[in-house]
Amino acid sequence: MYKRILLKLSGEALSGPKGFGLDNETISAVVDQITDVVKLGVEVGIIIGAGNFWRGRQGTDMDRTTADHMGMLATVINSLAMQDALESRGIAVRVQSALTITRVAEPYILRKALRHFEKGRVVIFAAGTGNPFFSTDTAAALRAAEINADAILLAKNVDGIYDSDPKLNPDAKKFDEISYIEVINRGLNAMDATAITLCKENGIPIIAFGLKEDHSIMRAVQGEKIGTLIN
Repeated sequence: MYKRILLKLSGEALSGPKGFGLDNETISAVVDQITDVVKLGVEVGIIIGAGNFWRGRQGTDMDRTTADHMGMLATVINSLAMQDALESRGIAVRVQSALTITRVAEPYILRKALRHFEKGRVVIFAAGTGNPFFSTDTAAALRAAEINADAILLAKNVDGIYDSDPKLNPDAKKFDEISYIEVINRGLNAMDATAITLCKENGIPIIAFGLKEDHSIMRAVQGEKIGTLIN
């Protein structure tokens, strides 16, 4: 169904039941899914959030720019962990960072990323956009547009987009399909408004689904109706 995808993972998705840091068993399960998709011949870009280590100013009076730079560095930690786990499965991976840290990652260069895809490598985009005040959601939308991804796969802790928080409201309604504009107008917690707008302007569909569901990444890639389609 999709030849090239941008997989957006939350940092919390790597923390497992601990809710903080990195959980080897959880990462292994995610990597198994990604490995199957790569072996199918799909070109995979990945962006990982930082919520398992750092989220915003975390209730302090810290300068926003400083806090956001710390978050970017946390995404680098997650990206290196994912790179190591994928390489242990025999998958070729490159981490490209929007911040210049050449001792541990390549600088983000679009044409180099496209060349990696041509060679069958997974590319992990670290450090967000490299700018404060922009989320990793926005980075995912931006990189997806730059690499001409066929879709963004938004792997979440819930199985789609609801009209309210299903953890708080047992009567919350799940959307099978919804438009970009409706997501923004309703203020739904899918991706931030900047990211949704970028996807709308570039015609990039978003599939939001539960990461813990069996073979969910593969099912989304193959076009199965899973989660919520935003288009």
